[in-house]
Amino acid sequence: MPTRNATAVWEGGLQNGKGTFSGQMGALGGKYSFPSRFGDGAGGHTSPEELIAAAHASCIAMALSGGLEKAGTPPARVEAKAACTIEKVGDGFRVTHMALTIRGTVPGVSADQFGKAAEAAKAGCPISNALNPSIQVTLDAKLEG
Repeated sequence: MPTRNATAVWEGGLQNGKGTFSGQMGALGGKYSFPSRFGDGAGGHTSPEELIAAAHASCIAMALSGGLEKAGTPPARVEAKAACTIEKVGDGFRVTHMALTIRGTVPGVSADQFGKAAEAAKAGCPISNALNPSIQVTLDAKLEG
C-alpha cells in the first residue's frame, strides 16, 4: 500500500510566524498561521485541524459508500462533514473532539440500516483509526544548520 507524504514549513515565532504546506501529489497546499488555528483569522489560511477534518470527512464518506455498495445497496450520494475541535489543555493544545455528520441518499436502505452502516464505516475508516491514541507514531528529528 502507498505511503502519502506532505511537507510543512514554519517561519518565525509562534504568534507572528507563518506556515506553508504541500502534499506530494500537488493537489494539496496552502498557508496556515496562529490566527487561523487559534482565532477567527482566515484570510485564505487554513489549519492542521481543518486538514484533519477534511481528511476524516473524505475518508468516512468513501468508507460508508464502499460498505453500502458491498452490501448491495450502493448510495446515490453521501455527504460527510467533520468538525475538529482544538482546546487548551494544561500547558498545550489538544484535539479534543471530532464531530461527524453524515447525510446520504441510498435507495432501498432504512434509517436503521444506514445508521449501522455509518457506525461500521466510522469503525473501519483509516482516518478514524489514525485518530485513535494507540497508533504508532515514529519520529526522525535532526537539527539542521
